Amino acid sequence: MRSREYDLDFRDRSGRIRAWGIGLLAVASLQWVWCALLLLTPYQVDEEPDDRNPAECESRLLTEYGTANEGLQRHDWCQNERDWPEAVAVLGLSVPVSVVGVALFTSGSVSRRMSAHAEAMRELDKLADARSS
Repeated sequence: MRSREYDLDFRDRSGRIRAWGIGLLAVASLQWVWCALLLLTPYQVDEEPDDRNPAECESRLLTEYGTANEGLQRHDWCQNERDWPEAVAVLGLSVPVSVVGVALFTSGSVSRRMSAHAEAMRELDKLADARSS
């Protein structure tokens, strides 16, 4: 395999690694959005199956009257519907996904840039050799 062919193959592999990193960062972003939706949006809870008048619940994070946090003592249905562990688990799962995504994206980008730099140096060496001859 000629060096140019090897270099192009190396750049293709670097591009694929970088694309995987971008994909994982997109997945981590979706997990952050999901966590934000769980914590910041109001929601409804059915008190019975097929309830026509579901209970209105405030968001978990921005509650004024404690319906989401202190509702169990008052037999409020909002307490058990959206728990903190679910939001924290989504947030916790996003950390390794984003770390691997950043590592892959950085590795692919640096490899591609180094390959382009090496090619530019080879071209400059060819020009310098042609002038000296």
